[in-house]
Amino acid sequence: HRSCQPRATDSTMAGISGKSQLLFALVFTTRYLDLFTSFISLYNTSMKLIYIACSYATVYLIYMKFKATYDGNHDTFRVEFLVVPVGGLSFLVNHDFSPLEILWTFSIYLESVAILPQLFMISKTGEAETITTHYLFFLGLYRALYLVNWIWRYYFEGFFDLIAVVAGVVQTILYCDFFYLYVTKVLKGKKLSLPA
Repeated sequence: HRSCQPRATDSTMAGISGKSQLLFALVFTTRYLDLFTSFISLYNTSMKLIYIACSYATVYLIYMKFKATYDGNHDTFRVEFLVVPVGGLSFLVNHDFSPLEILWTFSIYLESVAILPQLFMISKTGEAETITTHYLFFLGLYRALYLVNWIWRYYFEGFFDLIAVVAGVVQTILYCDFFYLYVTKVLKGKKLSLPA
């Protein structure tokens, strides 16, 4: 007979922001609407579908399957303060004033700030589990590597997308403080805790 309370070894959503995951699901949904209008390759289509499916599966796990371990009391960031300004900006600054282009631009802008509910949750609780910090580090590294990709593409292909570059720089800047704490604490075997 198992207890209803999760043990430390059980699967848990403690420390993970469901709101950030919802924003990432919205990011990939709005970014990949071109699945209905154009076909590039089987690989491209498969990867887009995998991104969308994984983001919604994560949301399902947080809000349904592991709901008992999700810490909604600390996941209180008001996402409308991100979605509304990002929506307005995507209407004002985009490459082409068409529905798919505006939604793609919205996804780029929103991805740059979608991590804020997670960072807010960590700042509110004052600490994060090691696995959560590793997840955040690699999420930030993924965006930092995009900067390398854009530099590469500019020098070798002559391609430059100001919207994507600026959004990537904004997102990387948001991670800088976290990267510092990760390197100085987590990599040295200490738990990430923020000053009170």
